[in-house]
Amino acid sequence: MIQNLLQTPIEYLKGVGPNRAETLKKELNISSYRDLINFFPNRYIDKTGFYKIAALQQNTSEVQIVGKIVHMKMVDQKKGKRLVADFVDDTGRMELIWFRGHKWIRENLKLNTPYVIFGRTNYYNGMFSMPHPELELVSDYKKNLRVAMQPVYPSTEMLQKKGITNRVVMRLMQEVLQQTGLKFSESLNRGLLEELKLISKAEALFNIHFPKNQELLAKAQFRLKFEELFFIQIQLLRKNMLNKQKIKGFSFEKIGGHFLEFYQEHLPFELTNAQKRVVKEIRSDMGSGAQMNRLLQGDVGSGKTIVALMSMLIALDNGFQACLMAPTEILSIQHYNGLADLCKDLDLKIYLLTGSTKTAMRREIHEKLESGEIDILIGTHALLEDKVKFKNLGLAVIDEQHRFGVAQRAKLWKKNHIPPHILVMTATPIPRTLAMSLYGDLDISVIDELPPGRKPIKTVHRYDSNRLKVFAFIRDEIKKGRQVYVVYPLIQESEKMDYKDLMDGYESIAREFPDFQISIVHGQMKPADKDYEMDRFVRGETQIMVATTVIEVGVNVPNASVMIIESAERFGLSQLHQLRGRVGRGAEQSFCILMTGHKLSNDSKTRLETMTATNDGFEIAEVDLKLRGPGDLMGTQQSGVLNLKIADIVKDNSILKLARSYAGKILKEDPNLEKEENIGIRHAYSRLVKNKTIWNYIS
Repeated sequence: MIQNLLQTPIEYLKGVGPNRAETLKKELNISSYRDLINFFPNRYIDKTGFYKIAALQQNTSEVQIVGKIVHMKMVDQKKGKRLVADFVDDTGRMELIWFRGHKWIRENLKLNTPYVIFGRTNYYNGMFSMPHPELELVSDYKKNLRVAMQPVYPSTEMLQKKGITNRVVMRLMQEVLQQTGLKFSESLNRGLLEELKLISKAEALFNIHFPKNQELLAKAQFRLKFEELFFIQIQLLRKNMLNKQKIKGFSFEKIGGHFLEFYQEHLPFELTNAQKRVVKEIRSDMGSGAQMNRLLQGDVGSGKTIVALMSMLIALDNGFQACLMAPTEILSIQHYNGLADLCKDLDLKIYLLTGSTKTAMRREIHEKLESGEIDILIGTHALLEDKVKFKNLGLAVIDEQHRFGVAQRAKLWKKNHIPPHILVMTATPIPRTLAMSLYGDLDISVIDELPPGRKPIKTVHRYDSNRLKVFAFIRDEIKKGRQVYVVYPLIQESEKMDYKDLMDGYESIAREFPDFQISIVHGQMKPADKDYEMDRFVRGETQIMVATTVIEVGVNVPNASVMIIESAERFGLSQLHQLRGRVGRGAEQSFCILMTGHKLSNDSKTRLETMTATNDGFEIAEVDLKLRGPGDLMGTQQSGVLNLKIADIVKDNSILKLARSYAGKILKEDPNLEKEENIGIRHAYSRLVKNKTIWNYIS
């Protein structure tokens, strides 16, 4: 019964009507009773006490006073008029002022009748005044649903224009809560409520809108935040479970010759404990008979490629082929060279397929791939073409997965009659809280330690006024035989300006270092020219690479030991961290120098301080998340996933972890939510699956 009432269109609520309904739909996406109930305040005004006029302080605080209006008059001012009313209580007198709406106010105000007024006070010429106060007759005040903490709802210009003020929203909320009689079905089980000492659904919804006191407000917020995050986690964990049940995967039970020979005889260095742990997780996934969908996170240089190779060798030992897809040609060539070198003593056929592969070579690759002569194929988007047919693809590795769309990744699934195992890798650390919410349906592995022998990169912040010292430092490093990157920002709206910055920078460096060779790379160059310049730098023919952020993902030049980032304040944290990861790949000490002007915003200062304080990508990602919020961090295509109504995954990080652990526990004991005590959870979950946003189904 209550569910039907909650689906009632909003125009049927007393005080709404068709015009207001249209504005509410357009501005706030509120089209039913349920939407209104799940429209939460973003702050509260404390109305627990009343002040006397004589006790008012000379500050601009919001106060509540009981008194009477004894006199009203119009006063001329430079532009138009203002209405002034004398308001008194038993201790003194003050003025109430209106600069607009005079006619309506004069007609409706009652003289010598007790009112409760609320607003911000001003003090001028020995007199307190309150412009545009909220007024309520004491008789109405006693009758109304009374709250000590007044909710303040998010608003827009259009809502104000159409007269849908905070007061109106409160009245509508009062009306809808009275109509429902607070009979909300419970969506969590009794065990959860008791264990976490959560208040009931009805109590939480009442106290989020009309809190009786601070304590009940805190309990209501906790209960509703937990619930929102709990159902997101139920959805993600259940999706993961269903995938494993439904999508059968190849069972790679054998660990054979290729894997063991490589591990025992050709491994160039001892694996870190983190790498060993991740290889174990992948082995267990690929042997389980369910399709693997695993996200491998690891900072730049943490050794993800070795883990990917060892996973591919498991596929080969079980009679299958493997492929590795990278977002750019340069990166795929680098992977090809790196893997070919690691496997040079193994009897393996590794091929490279990119947009530049010649037709004759393509034909050979297509034939050998179908006949099973190719063991590992490395390439770009070219791997997704329909012509590329594998004999038996068992594992697909995707590097820098955020650079590929979902549809592109899905194409790899279709490269075999049973979908291959999928390992997606990223060097962009994703904060744990965000990963749990966005990739909660993937299993996540993290390589959180660097291989031994890698020296941490020294990062310093220098102002433009120190440029000559920085140039002297560059000269010293190049004389030691090192190479240097100098990176300029690239911001779409001002491409001309950025190009000018880059060219100015290039010219000043060419003037400063006439005896050194310089490469230049930017987005307006033809791909072939870009590759040619990159290649000269990789081969050590040029000592300085002047570039825009096109080098953010890609080239591995162990000899490059200095990264200069110009106008560093114009970069985001994760981008700064990615750029810094281009150096520090050899045995020598590497440096990252962040150059800025003297005028810096607080956020810029925080970013620069974070970069100089830590090399830990996950720590950096957490700061980035706090500064930019989840939407910005994930880009528009994914921020919609977290269209949260009340929880905040940054501030409510601890509630998110709690919600995930309880969701996991419940699904472990009752995977299909069939037990009697989980009926409420099942109903809410099935509404969640039908609707795409989180709150439509929870009430």
